[in-house]
Amino acid sequence: MATQTLTGLLKHVVNEFPDRRALSVSGFFDLTHARLDELVERAAARLTSAGIKPGDVVALTFPNTVEFVVMFLAVIRARATAAPLNAAYTAEEFEFYLSDSESKLLLTSRDGNAAAESAALKLQIRHATAALSVQDSELALSLPPSESGPNSLDQVVNEPSDGALFLHTSGTTSRPKGVPLTQLNLASSVQNIKSVYKLTESDSTVIVLPLFHVHGLLAALLSSLAAGAAVTLPAAGRFSASTFWQDMLKYNATWYTAVPTIHQIILDRHVSTPEPVYPKLRFIRSCSASLAPAIMARLEEAFGAPVLEAYAMTEATHLMSSNPLPEDGPHKPGSVGKPVGQEMAILNEIGEIQGPNSNGEVCIRGPNVTKGYKNNPDANKSGFLFGWFHTGDLGYFDSDGYLHLVGRIKELVNRGGEKISPIEVDSVLLSHPDIAQAVCFAVPDEKYGEEVKQPPTFPN
Repeated sequence: MATQTLTGLLKHVVNEFPDRRALSVSGFFDLTHARLDELVERAAARLTSAGIKPGDVVALTFPNTVEFVVMFLAVIRARATAAPLNAAYTAEEFEFYLSDSESKLLLTSRDGNAAAESAALKLQIRHATAALSVQDSELALSLPPSESGPNSLDQVVNEPSDGALFLHTSGTTSRPKGVPLTQLNLASSVQNIKSVYKLTESDSTVIVLPLFHVHGLLAALLSSLAAGAAVTLPAAGRFSASTFWQDMLKYNATWYTAVPTIHQIILDRHVSTPEPVYPKLRFIRSCSASLAPAIMARLEEAFGAPVLEAYAMTEATHLMSSNPLPEDGPHKPGSVGKPVGQEMAILNEIGEIQGPNSNGEVCIRGPNVTKGYKNNPDANKSGFLFGWFHTGDLGYFDSDGYLHLVGRIKELVNRGGEKISPIEVDSVLLSHPDIAQAVCFAVPDEKYGEEVKQPPTFPN
């Protein structure tokens, strides 16, 4: 049972590696796995004594701080559901997300968030703050103190079916869809990530992506903690190109994961202001958008590590496929690798599985996949057909079993019946050394219906 819940996996790590570094805030303090667990247990006890019940949704809006990590894990430990939210949302956006998730409590840093607090007040949702003292690494939580003490969670047992994480995915149309994910979903995903990248207690990474997003949360933070590895948060609470490599060196980082835009920023910084020395990395990971082969080659040349492109979705609790480590097989530019820890198939419109090199919709099923969207029967009807979750992405498997994506079903450019993939056009454009960014999209055309056009040029 313990391996089927995220909390169970983290408890195992505490028993195996209590004194190893788990979480650092650059230049301020380090927490061991045992100390992090103590903070999480105390915070979870405070939540339960304050009336948070199993199944309740607790919204969190923080920068990338230790308070977010502690409170996120505490919410889950209390058998409640964590709903991380982007701190930059407007009051109207917060109102939608808080209402749609049916949140019972809003958690913020001590500095607060005016837009989020305004929305919570309007919806009559309680607000509390969390702050960790640098001096004694004790957490101050503005909730009524627990009367039952630190053992109040002794009878709280986390189950695989417990709701643990609630996120929204925008998809390609209309309002965002709510995606509920369970302890089993999270445990399955982090174990898949640990397995394909062979993460162990010897690994270390620096967080560059926001932790309200499934990529940073699952791939960087939770998979590392569940492996007994170490995570460093930038002092500013967000990615900074000027401090990234300093933190990577100081904390002996062995890998990092980012989106292509961040990789490009890191490359640009390398060209304009190279570091005296770079860490020896096992691998660099790229996900959440297509990585042009030309950018991959530049990353590998600059930093001397294999770049492994992966494919993920919120509905899959992040990871679906990845290029392997060098010792496990080649990593193919332009491919998102092989399925990891779940079934994956290419289906045609009537649900028939397609063979190698045949295009169709990428579909998945497995213990990491959500059971369905919240209160959205239409999306569930179209998204779960023939016993598979339908990603909306078009792709094919090559003869080696590597997945190649050719576009979104609703984003293909239909030029007189010829389907043109924006991803492939972007890749060709980005292969030119003088092109830093490229975006392909359809424009109306009287003759062909849709056409790929060169955007207009403007004088400097």
